Amino acid sequence: MLGSLNTVCQSARCPNIGECFERGTATFMILGNRCTRNCNFCAVPSGSPLLPDEGEPEQVAKAAESLGLSYVVVTSVTRDDLPDGGAGQFAETIRAIRRRLPSARVEVLVPDFAGSEKALTTVLEPGPDVLNHNLETIPRLYPEVRPRADYGRSLGLLRRAKEMMAEGTTKSGLMLGLGERKEEVIRVLEDLRGAGCDIVTLGQYLSPSPGHLPVRRYVAPEEFDELREEAMRLGFGHVEAGPLVRSSYHAEAQAAKAGGI
Repeated sequence: MLGSLNTVCQSARCPNIGECFERGTATFMILGNRCTRNCNFCAVPSGSPLLPDEGEPEQVAKAAESLGLSYVVVTSVTRDDLPDGGAGQFAETIRAIRRRLPSARVEVLVPDFAGSEKALTTVLEPGPDVLNHNLETIPRLYPEVRPRADYGRSLGLLRRAKEMMAEGTTKSGLMLGLGERKEEVIRVLEDLRGAGCDIVTLGQYLSPSPGHLPVRRYVAPEEFDELREEAMRLGFGHVEAGPLVRSSYHAEAQAAKAGGI
């Protein structure tokens, strides 16, 4: 049913793939299956990607229609090789989904677009219901975990998205177990709330291969519970926290609980 389309479920080796596929849900990954960055936690292949497929937005919309989805999540690899970072492909995919599934809600999980406000505006113009961009980890670990990303740039994208969305929900996520301290996680949660972020996800980092960063600590369920309580105290509309939580896991329920859509 998904044909030649990519899903982040497969490309990133998500531990929840069996459950989600059984429920008829998936997160579509547009703009190919090769990322122009090489983050040390991520299983998505890096290298020189192909040119964007002009037919891809309609293919995604057809697949979503075939699956009977009422909530569609669209993400992508990072495409630093494209002038707009792939923002136009996101926008066209949202529009194609709206044409085929007018009542469906759409969540986009976007890269940082190298800080381009024009690219962010392009993605927001067709009106996604949720704009998600993951900070992934604490600032101190960015050079090791996300060497070509920038914490301030990512936080700024979320802040601008919230300011630009007349209605809509913003969302972000963190992996735990990479060497962060609890107080550092709480400071990131404070930063996210300061940027107006509505939903946050907290999950356990699992190394996808021996060539990726190792797991430095397995976080106890009780600590996830404590962080969830702290995040709710800070004012998030919804917090999803647990060892197998991933950004798009139960995304529709997350958005509903946050009260945004």
